[in-house]
Amino acid sequence: MFKGSMVAIVTPFKDGRLDEDKLKELVEFHVKNKTTAIVPCGTTGESATLSLAEHERVIELVVETAGRKVPVIAGTGSNNTAEAIRLTKHAKEAGADAALLISPYYNKPTQEGLYLHFKEIADNVDIPIILYNIAGRTAVNMLPETVARLAHECKNIVGVKEASGNLEQMARVKLLCPKDFALISGDDALILPILSIGGVGVISVVANIVPQDVSRVITEFQKGNMKKAQEAYYKLLPLVKAMFLETNPIPVKTAMGLLGMITPELRLPLCALSDANVKKLKQELAAYGILKGKKK
Repeated sequence: MFKGSMVAIVTPFKDGRLDEDKLKELVEFHVKNKTTAIVPCGTTGESATLSLAEHERVIELVVETAGRKVPVIAGTGSNNTAEAIRLTKHAKEAGADAALLISPYYNKPTQEGLYLHFKEIADNVDIPIILYNIAGRTAVNMLPETVARLAHECKNIVGVKEASGNLEQMARVKLLCPKDFALISGDDALILPILSIGGVGVISVVANIVPQDVSRVITEFQKGNMKKAQEAYYKLLPLVKAMFLETNPIPVKTAMGLLGMITPELRLPLCALSDANVKKLKQELAAYGILKGKKK
């Protein structure tokens, strides 16, 4: 269930409020375009600035619109263990297929604290759980030994979204964890390298705009067509870089606005992409062939 091109879907806003109609359109877009799972309320979905009511509504809408045609992995993480349990319970009740839980941010827990946090959630909510390790956002790196401890002790902890950027660390996750434990890339730029060490896919930012192209990298690799996988990967790489000209999800929302997919509204403290970077983004979208109908 948790493999392939999984999208970290944006949360569209209009006039400061959740744009429910546009969110439904985005889910339908992904159902039609080879996306293998939809991940609402993650970092890309601006979960940090959603109210609890909005967070729950986004998950409900995505589950309802997906209609079991594609799995939904609900972002339910928090730096407050009790709140994470509440969000995860709601996700299960709403019909989500799994929960994605980021490491607690700001608190800077020890490895033992990370273990106890995730174990408490796994013990309290019977839903498949995917850990999310991204020290750049949380200030704490979850070590492979901690991931393995959780994977072996908690049957419903089934995978990890790894965004440490450290391939050696990711390889150690594969080495230490059960064979069926899912190693998922949290970084679009490392899709192909992670597949090569046993990864099963990506939770992707750039798939918000080119889901079929992200899917192509993975499907060609899985078929054993390494040359085609490499071609698809290297075509995608400049666009991936453009998605991180500034803090995610500023560039991807700007790109979606330029492509007419959403109103590119962000919530403070995130703000509009700088004029210089808008120019660079437009150049990359045009070079890729998806802006103004141009083809590469």
